[in-house]
Amino acid sequence: MQSKQYYTYIMTNKSRTLYTGVTNSLERRVSEHKQKLVPGFTSKYNITRLVYYEEFSDVRDAIAREKQIKGWLREKKIALIESVNPEWKDLSEEWNKPN
Repeated sequence: MQSKQYYTYIMTNKSRTLYTGVTNSLERRVSEHKQKLVPGFTSKYNITRLVYYEEFSDVRDAIAREKQIKGWLREKKIALIESVNPEWKDLSEEWNKPN
């Protein structure tokens, strides 16, 4: 049996508005944000760039991490993103490219 995967992720837009979320399918969820299938904050602010994510095998850990990050000041979130993605590249851009 394959273990489930859960993700805590941070997305942004051109003006670097941050959105933190949690999902069990990162590719599907990012695609939903990019296509603005989810009404609300991310579609209103054009949040379409995946700049950070972490993987978990337990949904409770993923939700706890999401809540932890959401409680941080913006500077700490930026430091987290830049620790792994200093150029703020869209990490989902590579997913659908042919090899």
